[in-house]
Amino acid sequence: MIFITAKFRVRPEHADRWPEIARDFTEATRAEPGCLWYDWSRGLDDPNEYVLVEAFRDDDAGAAHVGSEHFRTAQRELPQYLAETPRIVNAKVDQDGWSELGELAVE
Repeated sequence: MIFITAKFRVRPEHADRWPEIARDFTEATRAEPGCLWYDWSRGLDDPNEYVLVEAFRDDDAGAAHVGSEHFRTAQRELPQYLAETPRIVNAKVDQDGWSELGELAVE
């Protein structure tokens, strides 16, 4: 799978509304057949930073995502709300879902 983590620094005046601002893009991405997950979290140390954790089944699913109309719409609409270009880690991982964290196993 393609595993991506990205950090989005949102302009302070838009930070509380970011989940709403990104909602259409988030919902459209989650509906893609090759999307495994697409989840936002807000930073604890910086309330203007959101972390996106996303995964796509394979290269074809990643290409379909980047080639989608909702991706092009996001490219046009979302930057105005950002304080800087998002930072990203993108890797191929040889698995297709989450594994258990054995070191913190719950009995």
